[in-house]
Amino acid sequence: MSSQAFVKKVKIRNFKSIAECDVELGRLTLLVGRNGAGKSNFLDALRFVTDSLETSVDHALKSRGGLSAVRRISTGHPRNFSIGLELLLESSAVTYKFEIGAQPRGGFIVKSESLEVRSFAGNTESFFSLEGGAVTSTSAQTLPPVSSDRLFLVLAAGLPEFRPAYDALQAMGFYNLNPEEMKEIQKPDAGQLLMRDGSNLASVLARLQEDSPAQTDRIKEYLRVIVPEIADFHRISVGHQETLEFRQHVTGSTHPWRFHAISMSDGTMRALGILTAVMQLAGRSQPVRLVGIEEPETALHPAAAGALMDALREASDHTQIIATTHSPDLLDRIDPSTDQLLAISAEAGNTWVGSVDEACRDSIQQHLFTAGELLRMDQLHPARSVQRQPALFD
Repeated sequence: MSSQAFVKKVKIRNFKSIAECDVELGRLTLLVGRNGAGKSNFLDALRFVTDSLETSVDHALKSRGGLSAVRRISTGHPRNFSIGLELLLESSAVTYKFEIGAQPRGGFIVKSESLEVRSFAGNTESFFSLEGGAVTSTSAQTLPPVSSDRLFLVLAAGLPEFRPAYDALQAMGFYNLNPEEMKEIQKPDAGQLLMRDGSNLASVLARLQEDSPAQTDRIKEYLRVIVPEIADFHRISVGHQETLEFRQHVTGSTHPWRFHAISMSDGTMRALGILTAVMQLAGRSQPVRLVGIEEPETALHPAAAGALMDALREASDHTQIIATTHSPDLLDRIDPSTDQLLAISAEAGNTWVGSVDEACRDSIQQHLFTAGELLRMDQLHPARSVQRQPALFD
């Protein structure tokens, strides 16, 4: 896969606490900021795109508490929110953006939506643009009917020129892993994509073992570094359900003991879930395009930070990764030449997202301080130029 990021740029306006955001992402991007600054809201804006395409805008809004809970609350009472993405696919560049507006009695409307597919030489190959529920311009000879409460890309995906962008935006996974759910005996599923809480971990690992044994071996190797006592693991059937069985070295025993997932520590299950999330291959052994993870270091010993960062960086060769973190140990291992570091801060209820200020960037690049040391000193903040309100979608 190209060394370029899949999602090259993200533009957000008035989504939850995010007033304005215009940032570039790398193949591995770490988001840092204090509790409550809005790191999760940045990831959720990306997840909103995927959810809206997989289900509907209505479902994506309702699952977040409705439009009033999604659009930013401020003295200006913004009625609309916007999300825009610049993507790099295998043979084209794509710009996709939409704006959702409030209607009376809690309703909503897709106020505008546009998609442009360009060659890497910059030539426009295909496009569509909608305003107020009507197509204003398009390269397509025929288009399906427009629905004002549904993203048009869902309908346009039936046309071959728009399908790659739709498929790519659906191939994104966002994770807030729940070790308790991961430990429970589960009903088997196809294991095509790890669920948000990791509850179908056994199915995903079994399918991955069939599709790519080498990828499963890498997951096992990293898990052994993070949790040295683990010798192996595999899926087992328990009646009509399934779970994971681990083989673990026990002091005084010649052979590893067998334990079901329910007996494993939260840290072990989270580590395995993180490794699976970033190294999983979607259906037909194609990489998941982008993975977003909340605080991958949670429940892990600080000594595991090196192995965790190595795993994230290796996985970023085939899957773009965005992770929120509070871990100085993880940030100590950032490579400023390849990894992207975004700082997030909150002021008067507004979230600001951007590259760290120039002084911090220079300190990291010149090896005067690590990013972890700057985090410990509470010096990682967005550059002041970020805190303004440009017209992102003009």
